[in-house]
Amino acid sequence: MTGSVRFVLGGRVVEVRDADPTTTVLQWLRAHGRPGTKEGCAEGDCGACTVVLGDLTPNGKIRYRAVNACILFLPMIDGKLLLTVEDLASEDGELHPVQKAMVVKHGSQCGFCTPGFAMALFALYHNDRNPDDDAIHDALAGNLCRCTGYRPILDAARAMTAEGNEDRFDRAEAGIVALLESVRREGTVSVSGAGKAFYAPRTVDELAKLAAEHSDATLVAGATDVGLWVTKQGRRLPTLIHLAEVAELHRIEESDGQLEIGRLEVGAAVTYTELLPVLQRRIPELAELVSRIGAAQVRNSGTLGGNVANGSPIGDSMPALLALGASLALNHGGTRREVPLDRFYHGYRKSDLKPGELVERVLIPIPKDGQRFATWKVSKRRDQDISAVCAAFLLTLDEGGKVAELRTGYGGVAAIPARAKALEAALVGQPWTAEAVAAAMPVLDQDFQPITDMRASDRYRALVAKNLLMRFYLHTTGAEAPSLEAAHG
Repeated sequence: MTGSVRFVLGGRVVEVRDADPTTTVLQWLRAHGRPGTKEGCAEGDCGACTVVLGDLTPNGKIRYRAVNACILFLPMIDGKLLLTVEDLASEDGELHPVQKAMVVKHGSQCGFCTPGFAMALFALYHNDRNPDDDAIHDALAGNLCRCTGYRPILDAARAMTAEGNEDRFDRAEAGIVALLESVRREGTVSVSGAGKAFYAPRTVDELAKLAAEHSDATLVAGATDVGLWVTKQGRRLPTLIHLAEVAELHRIEESDGQLEIGRLEVGAAVTYTELLPVLQRRIPELAELVSRIGAAQVRNSGTLGGNVANGSPIGDSMPALLALGASLALNHGGTRREVPLDRFYHGYRKSDLKPGELVERVLIPIPKDGQRFATWKVSKRRDQDISAVCAAFLLTLDEGGKVAELRTGYGGVAAIPARAKALEAALVGQPWTAEAVAAAMPVLDQDFQPITDMRASDRYRALVAKNLLMRFYLHTTGAEAPSLEAAHG
């Protein structure tokens, strides 16, 4: 147990004691002489607060990732390297290649967003020394410029490696590694302040024990949603238990041949960024959806396990997981059980989790040969937006071309992510034709009664839910869209 937060900043070890565990990294930086990191939205959307975290990989190298400081709690950076825009230039004033490119290409206008862009580019510089435009756009999708100055910033991204592929951080890596090793913890981190407590265990057993002992605690992995509870809702979180330091929960296991069907077992602390390469190989349709869950800063912190446990009706991952037949491995003080995802949610923000129980792994079946799977998210913007409707479908046809099984998942149309069971039943045994699909579309009105809110009206959601079913038919057959007359009689 410890009573402080230790991290590396500005080339030295910083130790913070007695801080409120829900103090954000952004708040701490601005109160301690680092005003370059800005507060724009305080909810992880605009990127003005972007900083870079560095941590040690198993091979002894440093992994750099851009994150949103505005929703990241200070104890969550214990043992890590924290870099802000003030760290980029050397002590003698020599600008970093990213900064030089921003100057030469006139990438800064009013300057408010510039530090966040510079840090996002720094992370890209260290993760891809020859990025194409798709990689650049993805890296910068989480940074907003209200002066509409994107074109010169994109030019800077293309030019930042012009002087070579090494910077002063590469040259100083051995020293940085030594500093990080000096602040590495072996046991549980325990921090308290302002009447609140924060725990960061290192093993699943210790995590399960803490969760059982503190059954009213808030479990947090990336804080991409929990952070907003503090910054936007002003909620007081007396006890936080952090999952992200449990190495076992960062594992992704791929099962093939040992089971009737292959599946992925995804630890609850696996971030979307860590998960994406595996999904691109095994379930590419789901990878496409995950690539739209927030921007790089959000995917670098947010986790699939957190999204599922949080249970938001507009959580993007759950419709796909429902269609795929995913289940959850739960842990209560060391006692484990498995629950199908379609039995996990009981009402708005209500789940099957018992007090003190946690989601340990998400178990995802991989579609078998011959099955067709697809998922789509409908929102006002492609990037950085919440779904109006998200839908997923898994189809199995018999030898005669009739529907043997159809599994669905919908988000944004009910109080919980849910399967459209009336629709599924209506299509089983039917030929997989445009006429049969069109005839079944009205059945969705039995499954869902959407609401109207700022994102969409109930009528729009109901129509989109039906149209996505038809889109799935067209996707699986390559047929042309039927006319309105054919679709609706």
